[in-house]
Amino acid sequence: MLESKRRAIIFLLLSLSLAIIAGFLVLQKVKAMNNDLGTMVQVYAAKTDISSRQEIMPDMITTKEIPQKYLEEYHITNVSDLENKVAVVPLSAGDVISKNILKQSSVVMEEHNRLISVMSDERVIFDESLEALDRVDIIVSEKFGDKPQTTIFMEDVKVARIAKKSDKFAGVQLEVPLEKAPELIHMQNYADSVRIVKSNVGQPAEELEAAEEETKEEKTDVKEAEKAPPKEEEKEESKDKKDESEEKKED
Repeated sequence: MLESKRRAIIFLLLSLSLAIIAGFLVLQKVKAMNNDLGTMVQVYAAKTDISSRQEIMPDMITTKEIPQKYLEEYHITNVSDLENKVAVVPLSAGDVISKNILKQSSVVMEEHNRLISVMSDERVIFDESLEALDRVDIIVSEKFGDKPQTTIFMEDVKVARIAKKSDKFAGVQLEVPLEKAPELIHMQNYADSVRIVKSNVGQPAEELEAAEEETKEEKTDVKEAEKAPPKEEEKEESKDKKDESEEKKED
């Protein structure tokens, strides 16, 4: 009886020892895997379906956790990287957003427009420095035979970007319809002179006309007021002065 108890105790201790060793080995393995994978990091993904060339808004995105080991340079971990951006390919809900499918929204907002670089040189002249989102008119001078001709080639063209050289204005990228792009490039290469002038921005033609009309009305009101007969009070004052002068003469 004592022998059987002794054996039972030995087997129990042996089992506990083996269980402790096994648990320790499993723990070490888990730690090794965690160290290998690294900590978890959050990356941005599409919360809803996002169409191609659609500007990405805050309510369209969410976050996902991935191991640090699998984090790549193209993953987005900062929400500021998504500001004013559009995806050039459609995204489904749950897709991880990567930097290589994003473009600036101001550059590719119109699907059928193209960007054409126009740099200042001996033939291309800018009347003044420009900024992104300015509007310009393009005036072209060329010769047909011996007869020179100057015409307005394009009006109200959007400036998508500006170029600088040594911190000085050097040119622009213009956003033009696809069908106009070959014509603009042709004029750049073969016209005698291309002049870029800034359009009137910030006040549409209707507002300018309204302002002119208001100015005219104000001038008309002033003229009418000047021509208007004196008021009754002024008449009474002049009459009183006349009576006083007559009384002085009688005295």
